[in-house]
Amino acid sequence: MPDTPPLPTHDWNGDSGMRWAANLARLDLMLEDFGNAALAAANAQPGEHILDIGCGSGTSTFPLAEKAGTDGHVLGVDISQQLVEIARAASPAGAPVEFRCADAATAPLPAAGFDLLFSRFGVMFFDDPVAAFTHMRGALKPGGRLAFVCWRGAQENDWVRLPMAAIRDIVEPAPTDPNAPGPFAFGDRQRVADILAAAGFAAIDVAPFDTTLAYGRGATREGAIDDALDMAFQVGPLSRALADQPDDIRARAADAVRAAFAKRPGETSVQIDGAAWIVTAHN
Repeated sequence: MPDTPPLPTHDWNGDSGMRWAANLARLDLMLEDFGNAALAAANAQPGEHILDIGCGSGTSTFPLAEKAGTDGHVLGVDISQQLVEIARAASPAGAPVEFRCADAATAPLPAAGFDLLFSRFGVMFFDDPVAAFTHMRGALKPGGRLAFVCWRGAQENDWVRLPMAAIRDIVEPAPTDPNAPGPFAFGDRQRVADILAAAGFAAIDVAPFDTTLAYGRGATREGAIDDALDMAFQVGPLSRALADQPDDIRARAADAVRAAFAKRPGETSVQIDGAAWIVTAHN
């Protein structure tokens, strides 16, 4: 499956972080069903203390805070300063939330300080996932819970499969390591379970979650396809595959990707298939 190498961690405070921030509305629409499924699996309770790993702009942090209530507290951590600043600015006055720019894999965390560790697509980028989850488990109370959503394989997700397949005869795919840090590092179900077991978690469950997601948006079908194409060029593997390509190659790629999106249904957005794991475990 054509793809590109994963983003270096520092890039989340550079161009890629800026692109993600600029596309928040589109990305939240795309990820909405996955986030809601993960929140339901997490089942946050009033009074709980929660760590939101890779919180981004706070899209999952604020619903967690609503569940935790005034007697609870949610700490959102993310490596992107741009996204943390957006989250802080959006935080309602008096909400039981705090945002910190930090890497949850290594950041100082209170020992046995949380009832729940949660993440919406924020745990697939760790250089050493066993060490990262071991570190975070140390911040979980005895009997505490872990819940996160992560992507399955690239071949199962049309937001990658469609554009990358469309350009395979235009741009030579870069070699990749499927287990390298990146969006699809947790695509293998058994690998996810093995990582969590090695980190000391128990009662591990890795359940498939499939949905038809809305990619891009527009007042008309043509507008939606145009917006989907623009989004693919700004964030994700296609944007990285074409980053250093000349204008003629980018133009050919745009035509090919637009044709691929045009084959999918949808009037105000392009409807494509998405596939993830909903993962739960206990300390």
